[in-house]
Amino acid sequence: MRPTTADVARLAGVSTATVSYVLNDVQGRRISAETREAVYRAAKLTGYRPNLAARNLARGTGGVVLYVIPRVAVGEMPMLAGSRMTTELARQGLLAVQLFETEEDQHVIDAVEGLDPVAVTSLFPLSKTVLDAIEAAAIPHIDIGALSSLGDPHLSVGELRVQHLVARGHRRIAFAYTGIPRWRPLGDYWLEGVAGAARARGLSPVRVADLTQANAAAVVTEWVHDGVTAVCAQSDEIACVVLYGIREAGLQCPGDLAVIGVDATPMGVLSSPPLTTVEFNPAAVADAAISAVLTELGYPAPPPPEPTDIARLVVRAST
Repeated sequence: MRPTTADVARLAGVSTATVSYVLNDVQGRRISAETREAVYRAAKLTGYRPNLAARNLARGTGGVVLYVIPRVAVGEMPMLAGSRMTTELARQGLLAVQLFETEEDQHVIDAVEGLDPVAVTSLFPLSKTVLDAIEAAAIPHIDIGALSSLGDPHLSVGELRVQHLVARGHRRIAFAYTGIPRWRPLGDYWLEGVAGAARARGLSPVRVADLTQANAAAVVTEWVHDGVTAVCAQSDEIACVVLYGIREAGLQCPGDLAVIGVDATPMGVLSSPPLTTVEFNPAAVADAAISAVLTELGYPAPPPPEPTDIARLVVRAST
């Protein structure tokens, strides 16, 4: 059960009204510093979080929900999902603010501190620096990619990709990371699904490497020499780096090395050959996020969607 003001009041030895006055920072009430400290300590010990919907109603405001969009290529899905979230949250008086990640964390931290959001949402795990800032501000964080109603996207996407490659006769698979260290955790996220699906089929351990324009030809040449016949890339962007390496090495795709991405970015249609990839359903992602945000903030919320397939395979010539 979610802790209530009554639980906090019992532990602090005060009335529920006093708890409300302290936690909602009601002006004009003479409450000693000792009592305030007792209430804050009790709230922390019980894990109590105030009903932000009621607080905002009392203040006559709705509040900002900060939506952090990853810098790495994930197609149009984040923006389409964000647009749907913006509309639905506005019905509850909440303003969704979309913020794009950059190489630096500071602008996200500045937004957390300056906008004073009632919640922060993100598609993928945020950096430790940003998470520390959110925690220090006592703001709820909803990691959309980890919501149970989405059914572990990294695992389902890994299954989609490996199942397709095995059906095409591939038994030795590699995984291509970005060469930018900051985005390595997202690669780890997708690799977990690919590696798990490969193990479940008794395949050899997945080969991994960081790919850049400078080393792409050498890496794909080594993979082909070692018997690798297919590559799952961290994103469509990295898949295009793999395709570049194949061309530079004088190899053929998919004859020598099949390639599959994830994101369904527009560049995949125009790559040579056109890229097989995974496309996400933005409506399913947005609906899960909306339900989680409203529930967290204490607003009337639709039930979370049933676990569903939020992704589909788009098969093109690269596999």
